[in-house]
Parts: sequence; structure tokens; C-alpha cells
Amino acid sequence: MQEWLAEDGYSLFGIEHDFRGADLSGADFTSSWFTQAVLAGVRLAGVSFYRADLQSADLTGADLTGADLVRANLNEAVLRSARLDGADMVKASLHGVDASGASFRGTRIMGASLFRVDLRGADLTDAVLSHNSFRVTVDDATVVRGLTGTVFGPVTVFSGESSREVAGAELEAWFGERGGQVEVIAPDSPPE
Repeated sequence: MQEWLAEDGYSLFGIEHDFRGADLSGADFTSSWFTQAVLAGVRLAGVSFYRADLQSADLTGADLTGADLVRANLNEAVLRSARLDGADMVKASLHGVDASGASFRGTRIMGASLFRVDLRGADLTDAVLSHNSFRVTVDDATVVRGLTGTVFGPVTVFSGESSREVAGAELEAWFGERGGQVEVIAPDSPPE
């Protein structure tokens, strides 16, 4: 693996491989394939996954601090308890993702698609959102203090065993009550 990382111009095909126990911090995996790979608990701090395919990858508990996930495909991935603090997720695709208990402190989530993303118990402190499709599930344990930006809703909010869909001004108020400043944009609003 170290020899491959030292070479220039190659994309890794890590499809269905098990990388548990590895420290891949700082590696350049631009346009690489990690579809259905097991990266649970792997150190991936500062990694570049620019345009990488991580569909259905298991990233449970992985350390993605400062990772470049610009235009990465994370559809159906498992990010439970992963650390994505300071990561760059511009135009990333997250559909059907379990990110419960994950940390997104200071993460840039801009122009990204988040559909059916479980953010219950996640920490979005000081994260920045911009024009994201944001159809996520949150709960009373989801931290949004310092969260700023703009999203398209609605969001499903769980409180105990009950849940409800929240959108528009009500969703803005929900963020505001928890220390966030997020503007909810109507679906037909043009970008500024």
C-alpha cells in the first residue's frame, strides 16, 4: 500500500476490500473506488477523496478529520460515529446514509445532496451549509450550535418515540432555538 501511495497518477480500486487497522492519513485517493469497502475505524485524516466512489462503504468510527470529500459519492455509506471535523464536502452526494453520532464540527457542506441521511446524535457545531438538499433525520441529541448557511428542507425531527416533518420558518426556528442560524430556502428559489 505504501508503494502504491508513493506512485503518481493511479486510482486505487479498493472495491470490497477490508482496510480495518490501516492508517491512510494524508493519502491522495482522487477518483478512487472504495465501493462496499470496509474502512471502519481507519485513520483517514487529511485524505483526498475528491470525486472518489465510497458508495456503500463502511466508515463506522473512521477519522476523516480535514478530509477532501468534494464531489465524493457517499450514497448508502455508513458514517456512524465517524469524525468528519473540518472536512470539505462541497457537492458530495449522501443518499441513504447512516451518520448517526457522527461529528461534522466545522465541516463545509455546500451544494451537497443529503437525502434520507440519519443525523440523530450527530454534532454539526460550526458547520457551514450552502444550498444543500437537506432531507435528513435529527433528534434532540443532534447538536447544531453555530451551524450556519442555507438549506432546502424539510427535516424529520424525532423527539422520544414521535417524529414530525419540519420545514420553512418552523425549521429556521428549530435551528435558532439550538444556536444555529440556518435559512430555509423555498425549492424554487434561485441561488444568490
